[in-house]
Amino acid sequence: MADLRCEIGGVKSPNPFWLASAPPTDKEYNVVRAFKAGWGGVVWKTLGEDPPVVNVSSRYGAMSYNGTRMAGFNNIELITDRPLDVNLREIKQVKRDWPDRAMVVSLMVPCEEENWRAILAQVEDTGADGVELNFGCPHGMSERGMGSAVGQVPEYIEMVTRWCKAHTRMPVFVKLTPNVTNILGPARAAKAGGADAVSLINTINSIASVDLDVMAPTPTVDGKGTHGGYCGPAVKPIAMHMVAEIARDAETAGLPISAIGGISNWRDAAEFMTLGAGSVQVCTAAMHHGFKIVEDMIDGLGYWMDEKGYRTLDDFRGAAVPNVTDWQYLNINYEIVAKIDQDLCIKCGLCHIACEDTSHQAIAAQKADGLRRYEVIDQECVGCNLCMHVCPVEGCISMVEVDNGKGYLNWKEDPRNPMNQKAAE
Repeated sequence: MADLRCEIGGVKSPNPFWLASAPPTDKEYNVVRAFKAGWGGVVWKTLGEDPPVVNVSSRYGAMSYNGTRMAGFNNIELITDRPLDVNLREIKQVKRDWPDRAMVVSLMVPCEEENWRAILAQVEDTGADGVELNFGCPHGMSERGMGSAVGQVPEYIEMVTRWCKAHTRMPVFVKLTPNVTNILGPARAAKAGGADAVSLINTINSIASVDLDVMAPTPTVDGKGTHGGYCGPAVKPIAMHMVAEIARDAETAGLPISAIGGISNWRDAAEFMTLGAGSVQVCTAAMHHGFKIVEDMIDGLGYWMDEKGYRTLDDFRGAAVPNVTDWQYLNINYEIVAKIDQDLCIKCGLCHIACEDTSHQAIAAQKADGLRRYEVIDQECVGCNLCMHVCPVEGCISMVEVDNGKGYLNWKEDPRNPMNQKAAE
């Protein structure tokens, strides 16, 4: 049987599935229910200094697409609005009752060393396993000089991380904002400051939709709206790219990563782990479907690992990282063409329409015995695989490699590259 035990940045848990810092981890009641359901750990919703913040209503917006509810989720909720002493007392009790589960506490206070020193001492007294520095929140708190206002400035990240490492024995995770041009600057700063791990991504600045009757962004608060933090399945590709960039960067390679962003099932988790993640954090999926989704995540990942022969998470962690490269190193001589399985084809014509109107006119619409039939014109097909993606039947269109007799050649080596021509001159 696969061993799902996880250790990242000095924090251990029975499995890699954690709940991210968010409403599901706001209080003892929720966290206990989560642990009973099987979650391996939680990041307690971000604590700040008293007096507590004041939230608004409503707080959530969503983007639904083609019948899928909450494909993207937007929120304008702030950090915890519960008193600090209540949160600390509950954290201490939960950790005492569930000693085998990971208890990481998210923190956000003004950017002064004394503020961080004071709250770290209080959190350490709870017996928590670690802290996560929230440098990612893009709304509300950022206007107060916290959250992403810190996370967008590498010098601040390094400075605050150093303070925290100096004032606590607990492992320090640094939560990074995706609202930057290049994630490597913040990640390198976190490592330079001594971070034990990084967590990413936090939410993306967004407006989910506009209410065309009220003429205001949603969620709408008394006729007004504002930008919020975007998460859910729609952000997964962005999160995976940023995780992979950190995992393959020479300066941050080896820095433990707790991945966040659109993780809804075991396969999502496995993909992030192959890109270097040590644990995965879930929020939107739990808010959409409840805590018991972790049962399928645990079972699915375990069965997949057994099927592949992976005994531990380390057996496949980072396995995809060596295959993540820059475009200029891809093999431009590699050639594939589309192939349509006529037994599976339902004759809808979507492949032909997409290719004819927007691609390379490589799928012919034919008639055979009075029936429609679609055939790939091999000499026109460039292997873009648009047809495979628009086809509604799984496995009907596949991409087949062509043996063209050409060897490996990338753009950096190609004589047609203007830079190579200049060098030759």
